[in-house]
Amino acid sequence: MGFLYDSQKDGGFGGGQCSLVRGFKGLVRRKRVDSIHSKSSGTGHHQLAKELSILNLIAIGVGSTIGAGVYILVGTVAREHSGPALTLSFLIAGIAAALSAFCYAELASRCPSAGSAYHYSYICVGEGVAWLIGWALILEYTIGGSAVARGVSPNLALLFGGADSLPAFLARHSLPGLDIVVDPCAALLVFVVTGLLCVGIKESTLAQSIVTTANVCAMMFVIIAGGYLGFKTGWAGYELPVGYFPFGVDGMLAGAATVFFAFIGFDTVASTAEEVKNPQRDLPLGIGSALSICCMLYMLVSSVIVGLVPYYAMDPDTPISSAFASHGMHWAAYIITAGATTALCSTLMGSILPQPRILMAMARDGLLPPFFSEVNTSTLVPVKGTIVSGMVAATLAFLMDVEQLSGMVSVGTLLAFTMVAISVLILRYVPPDEVPLPSSLQESIDSVSLRYNSITNDIEGENPEDHIGSSGRSTQLFVGKVDEPVAYPLIPKQAA
Repeated sequence: MGFLYDSQKDGGFGGGQCSLVRGFKGLVRRKRVDSIHSKSSGTGHHQLAKELSILNLIAIGVGSTIGAGVYILVGTVAREHSGPALTLSFLIAGIAAALSAFCYAELASRCPSAGSAYHYSYICVGEGVAWLIGWALILEYTIGGSAVARGVSPNLALLFGGADSLPAFLARHSLPGLDIVVDPCAALLVFVVTGLLCVGIKESTLAQSIVTTANVCAMMFVIIAGGYLGFKTGWAGYELPVGYFPFGVDGMLAGAATVFFAFIGFDTVASTAEEVKNPQRDLPLGIGSALSICCMLYMLVSSVIVGLVPYYAMDPDTPISSAFASHGMHWAAYIITAGATTALCSTLMGSILPQPRILMAMARDGLLPPFFSEVNTSTLVPVKGTIVSGMVAATLAFLMDVEQLSGMVSVGTLLAFTMVAISVLILRYVPPDEVPLPSSLQESIDSVSLRYNSITNDIEGENPEDHIGSSGRSTQLFVGKVDEPVAYPLIPKQAA
């Protein structure tokens, strides 16, 4: 791993001042782009398997995103903040998420390595900020996964016939004297997903693609069947005396801030950059496509649900299933509940997937013990980090409530997204030699520069040696290297 400066002696300062200056420089030093750092180590313990294509990335992005926004937060946000304007809340949140997605797409294609926002912050801002962002990301994914796991129990209860129909070892229980409701089902599900992620990235992505397909089919059923019921019953949810904005524009914006939690799954795609076959092409397309699909589905489903049932009558735990059941379509509620369960499982998998990769990236840079940087030689995934992440997430899912968890996620999300946007701004003003391109892009630009100079030389008939210096200078501007200009072998024009 390279850094942008070498440690130097600070002459003219006392011992304490030298230590202070060196400590400050350690906080602001930045890492060079090194997308193949895992391969350069030569040990084989840091190399992940390149198995993901653009379809896998879209499945990861959609599966990691859809779940909490529709199946958990819709009822709460509509009842307390947005009312019938819930669709606009999703639109505003989607626009804000798209701006962040553009930043992630640029940085992920330019710096395709594990670590996501932590890696980008280390390259563009400094080690101290990167350390903070790394822990913020761990908070985001751990808390988010635990919140999603807590939402599975009510949906499973509906499949078994009612709120109290789950087996005793899976049902929620209140601990006397502690005011804590434990959820054994959520903890068990986290352990199952953790075991699946330890098998391999290809196998876990295949499983996530299957449950994501089932989820999208259930969403399409909600849109089609719900639209039919809405036109048949007259959209009772929109014909209220309080109007479209019962809580005002402020309530709609507050709802948008809350449902933004539903869009944070797209950054999971960036964390798998080191396992993508063609990261420069597939990462931007995967992030953009996944976010577009999710935003469209969110808006369509929310517009249907708030039209079927008045916002004040929505069930805060299972709003979609209860909306169809209130119109007599109890059989449809089972389909929706099954889709909701698979969606939450996929979202849980997408929340636990990035955590060990962020831990691995921090351990590579020396900010965590080497224990987390070890990659299993047979499955080519960080098994130890995955197990530790799963145990922490299972403990939180067992003990904490969804409302408390979703509020804590906003802290890590805000820090990570803000720092990614700042990193993009830094790329606009920092000279290219300080934030170089990854090796794959450097090779492509070198090839284009060589062909261009050869063609120009053949056409103009000038001396090839005159272009060697200009070729090196143009390559340095585009590639961002600080090395001496490279004299490319040019073919002189043959005499007639």
